[in-house]
Amino acid sequence: MLEPRPAGADARRLPSLSHAPVMSVRLLLIDDDARLTGMVGDYLRAAGFEVSTAGTLAQAREALAHGRFELLVLDLMLPDGDGLDFCRSLRGDPRWRHQPVLMLSARGEPMDRILGLELGADDYLAKPFEPRELQARVKALLRRLEPKLDGDEVLRFGRLEIDLAARVARLDGKICDLTSHQFDLLVVLAQSPGRVLSRDQIMDALKGHPLEAFDRSIDVHISRIRAVIEDDPKNPRRVLTVRGAGYVFARKQDADSDSA
Repeated sequence: MLEPRPAGADARRLPSLSHAPVMSVRLLLIDDDARLTGMVGDYLRAAGFEVSTAGTLAQAREALAHGRFELLVLDLMLPDGDGLDFCRSLRGDPRWRHQPVLMLSARGEPMDRILGLELGADDYLAKPFEPRELQARVKALLRRLEPKLDGDEVLRFGRLEIDLAARVARLDGKICDLTSHQFDLLVVLAQSPGRVLSRDQIMDALKGHPLEAFDRSIDVHISRIRAVIEDDPKNPRRVLTVRGAGYVFARKQDADSDSA
């Protein structure tokens, strides 16, 4: 059984957003087969991913509570529970409702694959598999889920544009008055549209950027971001608060449904 590791402990630290607005891709590999997680983890790290591992569902929940992951690679059978039930629980929790999941299973029957996908998995891979195939599926899944970028690396959400290269946000073509810190905070949220991020996850993603001592400072910055990107800051439609969980950047159709 694998020991729990802090998110990102197996790989290099996230680069400072002030120098690299596009963040590293962090994966959580959940499987009790230590030999497999060691081999696959090393393979994916060599490909440039940051990989953390969990050998039980309890360890996976702990990792999710303290870290941000672009993708979970989840085994179907674990010592303390069923991966299908775990996937179902993720989809029922507003914090991880949109968490991408690639499911693994030694059972390759069509009904198992269908059930996994129906319960919320984004992709399914039968064991045994080649690490190269897993890497290809991870990359393909992340491409499908990432926000649309044009040639100039601009995130587009209806009337709002976030230019990663120029480090400016524009609403209806006009530059939004954001500090460097507020821009980086907006990028963290906008790169995971529809996904609830806790204050701890936001602060973890902003490592290397100067932060105030208390996480409530994030609330102040969110308020200022809303003041410049929302039509009605008191009734935000782009950066939303999920009570008791954190913040979520609304997907395009949610934020600009009235201006299509």
